[in-house]
Amino acid sequence: MASLDLTVKTPKNGKISIELDSSKFERLAANFGFFNPDFEKSLDRAEADYRAGRILKIKSLKALRTKR
Repeated sequence: MASLDLTVKTPKNGKISIELDSSKFERLAANFGFFNPDFEKSLDRAEADYRAGRILKIKSLKALRTKR
């Protein structure tokens, strides 16, 4: 996998800002598999779940482990 240099700025408010140009974004999306047909199908399923109200509000990723 080709390396991709990103600049991440962390201000004092705890938010993270990442800047990418379009070619870096496309490379990042390809590396994560966002153009994969299976990923696109999973997005369709997620949107259907959201419309049907099958959602769970969480405050952290850690909460996902305890909610199952």
